[in-house]
Amino acid sequence: MTDVASFSAARGSRAPRMRIGLLRLTDSAPVIAAHEFGFFADEGLEADLMLEPSWANIADKLAFGFLDAAVIVPPLAFAVQLGLRGAAQPLIIPYAVSASGNTVTLGRSLAQETHERANSESISIVAALAACLRARRATLGVVHAYSTHNLLLRYWLATAGLEAERDFKLAVVPPASAVEALASGQIVGFCAGAPWGDVARRAGIGATIATSRDIWRHAPEKALAIRARWAEERPEALAGAIRALLRAAKFCDSPENASYTAALLSRRRYLDVDPHAILAGLPGGTAPDKGCIFYRGAATFPWRSHGLWFLSETRRWGLIDESVDLRALAERVYRPDLYRTAVMQLGEAAPLADWKREGVYDDAWQVEATPAPIEMPADSFCDGAVFDPAAVPDAIAPTKNALHNL
Repeated sequence: MTDVASFSAARGSRAPRMRIGLLRLTDSAPVIAAHEFGFFADEGLEADLMLEPSWANIADKLAFGFLDAAVIVPPLAFAVQLGLRGAAQPLIIPYAVSASGNTVTLGRSLAQETHERANSESISIVAALAACLRARRATLGVVHAYSTHNLLLRYWLATAGLEAERDFKLAVVPPASAVEALASGQIVGFCAGAPWGDVARRAGIGATIATSRDIWRHAPEKALAIRARWAEERPEALAGAIRALLRAAKFCDSPENASYTAALLSRRRYLDVDPHAILAGLPGGTAPDKGCIFYRGAATFPWRSHGLWFLSETRRWGLIDESVDLRALAERVYRPDLYRTAVMQLGEAAPLADWKREGVYDDAWQVEATPAPIEMPADSFCDGAVFDPAAVPDAIAPTKNALHNL
């Protein structure tokens, strides 16, 4: 064989490479564990983990091809798909990384005032916070305009009659900068993922008054977004990545592994924070009511109804044009079919349906799946609403472009 031929053969035999972007967040755990434990390598995949400072960086690098995939907040994946915050880039979501894990954290004085008002007036925490915010015209931080945090916080405060920009202000603050912004007085509170709420608490700067579960129990959180072209050209590598992440998710979701997982994530190359702050946000950790969920309750399944909920809330707050066909977009981006194909080889159960009504259950229930049903946790919303995908209009007659940022 000639040198050129030998080079070509060697080049063709190289393992597929996936450059995965992630932020310094607890729910990056399955990706970090899959890399550290060699699960990606077991699937013949070379994974490069790239820590980024903000969701804006993640979006830009996906859009321009500097990342092949990323742990992402799903609304941002839709924004990249549509070119709402830069260059458009087709993405798919074939795997959900986590559920729950966000906290609403306030400065200590505001948190105390909110609790005292709730107790003295016998009202809910959100109603008490609403009264405090109205009096201040305060600024709250969210990690990105197109984020689960923005949508969940708006939803929660809207149940108490509050609306962003009319009654309070919102500012975009990267998760790792949220504690500093709170300490400096730039914001009076923030909604961000673990471990940053607990970092603020441990520093004596803030206190958590609500979690994801107080807004939407078992709320979907991060997902794996992949450039569509990369996925189309490497279907076996894609399936392998899903299997590697699922194996890691099972490890990270086991309470007995919480201390090890916290120590792993605390390394300087990853989150670079006190492992005790990370432990609070893990299954089996020191604050289980706040923790991320990585596997239980079909947490890894990319439900299209989750995607449609995010899209309908994005439209509700004027962050997406009303003429966009939401159902078609959810089907294009969320790919449960790819998930099923991948996990079949592991003998893992996968739901039979792509859609479900959200917010129906106050208690545990079962979803039909193959080869066996899956035990599911309660999924109710704070206001008792039920989200029915069939009742969401695909698109509304075009009006004046409604797009705006925070």
